[in-house]
Amino acid sequence: MDVRTPRHNFIHWHKVRTLFAAILLAGGVLVAITSAATPRPHPGHGHSAGNPLRAPIAPVIPKVPGPLPVKTGKVTLKAGLSARASATAAAAVVTNKVALRALVVAVDDADFGIATWTATLDRAGAAYDVIRTRTEPLTAANLIRPDGVGRYNAILLTNNSLLYQDAGGGFVSGLDGNEWNLLWAYERDFAVRQASLYTSYGTFPEDYCLRPVSEGGVDATPLSATLTAQGASVFGYVKSTATVPITYSYIYRDSIQAGCAATSIVKSGSSILGVRTTSTDGRERIALTFTSNQYLLHADLLVYGVLRWTAKGLFLGEHRRYINVDVDDWFNTTDHLYADGHLEVDPGFRLTRNDAVSVYTQQNSFRARALTSDFKLNIPFNGDGAETAAPNSCTATVPDGLTSYSRCRSTSFRWINHTFSHPKMNFTDYATSYSEIADNLTVATQLGLGTPANVLKTGEYSGLGVYNPDPANDIDPPTDFGLGASNTSLLQAADAAGVRYLHGNMSFGSHQPAVFNGGIYHPLRPVLMIIPDWPTNIAYHVTTPDEETLFYNSYYGPNGRFPFWPQDLTYAQILDYETDVALQHVMTGSAYVHTFHQGNLRNYGANKSLVFDWLNKVLDKYSLYYNTPMLTPAWPDLAAYVVQRNAHFAELGAGVDAVYDPVAHTITVSSPAAGSVFVSGARATGFVAYGGDSISNVALAAGAPVTVPASVLP
Repeated sequence: MDVRTPRHNFIHWHKVRTLFAAILLAGGVLVAITSAATPRPHPGHGHSAGNPLRAPIAPVIPKVPGPLPVKTGKVTLKAGLSARASATAAAAVVTNKVALRALVVAVDDADFGIATWTATLDRAGAAYDVIRTRTEPLTAANLIRPDGVGRYNAILLTNNSLLYQDAGGGFVSGLDGNEWNLLWAYERDFAVRQASLYTSYGTFPEDYCLRPVSEGGVDATPLSATLTAQGASVFGYVKSTATVPITYSYIYRDSIQAGCAATSIVKSGSSILGVRTTSTDGRERIALTFTSNQYLLHADLLVYGVLRWTAKGLFLGEHRRYINVDVDDWFNTTDHLYADGHLEVDPGFRLTRNDAVSVYTQQNSFRARALTSDFKLNIPFNGDGAETAAPNSCTATVPDGLTSYSRCRSTSFRWINHTFSHPKMNFTDYATSYSEIADNLTVATQLGLGTPANVLKTGEYSGLGVYNPDPANDIDPPTDFGLGASNTSLLQAADAAGVRYLHGNMSFGSHQPAVFNGGIYHPLRPVLMIIPDWPTNIAYHVTTPDEETLFYNSYYGPNGRFPFWPQDLTYAQILDYETDVALQHVMTGSAYVHTFHQGNLRNYGANKSLVFDWLNKVLDKYSLYYNTPMLTPAWPDLAAYVVQRNAHFAELGAGVDAVYDPVAHTITVSSPAAGSVFVSGARATGFVAYGGDSISNVALAAGAPVTVPASVLP
């Protein structure tokens, strides 16, 4: 049996930098022009031409699995078999207590269901084991601990039969008859639920009440499925009216045997695609009749709900959904790529007061929509571009309307230290590094912008080991030298200035944490934690849909610098693809922010901007499926959450144990190491309610059990 603690599970982004200086765009020569139209109180500190993006991600298109092997008959249920009686003599059977741990029951390493289950478990931070039944026997000792506690509170089958082809060409199950009976007896004796991720009709090894109607595969064209009333209770966080698009899947379209103890939870038309059923000996089960893959939307939407139901809402870890956005370089100027292909470098583009008014209006409209009421933009700003003499006024236009309006609306946004003048900090000395951090906080104080001193976002994520070895080269992608190549003077200055959290970039391998929603304690200065952002392909120097479309196709079109698409895309197509990527981040539960730049907030017409085009499209898609809000924690709260996630995974590695007592309705958590752990289904003091889950962060002293009330889902 493979004993696992969760590992980080995400798609690895390629790294690309945008860079238009001296590049020909679709036959247009980039030309710098000057204009006095945009105020620039402190010229000479504009954003450079290096802006990390991510390359488009080729969709993971899984091979559609085939049907399950057919085997007739059923495994005889052995009357009177007791899992407790089958346990080792050392077991002291006293209660029906079970550990908060899942058992993934698979055939072998080639079983695609392992990755699907474990991706969901890893993202939540759940504890689990995997047994590969083709080679590993299932015994009572696998299921019951010496202290009489059941080892698992959720049994997760990759498919209902676990059949594989033996050397003689016949199909045999990974569990023999005795092992199936042992597993079923355990589920019955400890009231543990079972889920089958992929299920065919028939009666082997036991009957789920499913009878065949038709079957076959679907590819990119989805089969539309819906939830029944029973399904809406299982997947409580999903809109009861949602249409679930099932793609790249083999599907059994079934009916339910009349008089059989089963109810439909997922259907397509009159066909049954999932059931909740009770066995003849009283065990509760769920079965889905289609394949799922961890990269597919229907898996992101449903597999967590199956886990949640099977565990009765009780598991180590938690799962929430987030939308958070940084808009860098406020008060600064950036290069401006025009739709005709020319690039303006000086003075470039800077938001106006009127743009900022529009941003406030757009944000209010976004907050007024369902599911995003606590949303606020994060504004990483450069104080050198502000006019500290500007009055606190929503109407003043001199000496700088943007600064005045920012002061007036200071509490409407969340301000982040992005250094004073936005230098590249790969090689800055201590004095320069410290002044860039401290001087920006001074400006924040002068303007009344509540800015946390413990969070820092350096220009272009510089100083953290990723840079082009040729400092004059802003064209080619940077080299990731690793965090060990960070600027030690910057790290020292950040520490001295009170910084504890530095933004990283998920495009850079060395910035990718080892655990989902975790951070990286810097190896050269562990008091500092790297928390990565998600880059987007809304370029730093574009302000309108036409400009973004020109940029995107010049990079990723068939004739672009990094050819990816077979044809140029329209703005609507770009937005659709980019928000599909973002939606996957949201659905998997990633808490990291997505990064944009100040020019992307320009009011390009009718109170519209590239940032809010993106945000509204993400919300449009999310709202098709979910009835629970997307969370937008302020950066210090996000950082505190990431610290807790790191601590949670450390406790899993240390052997934290959580046991549910169904008689006392409590969960007792203990660990050999001090720390803290998330527990879903626990109602400790200060627990958080989200999407029907009760989520507690339980502080632990080494060797000292903590008992908290449990909240069991039906």
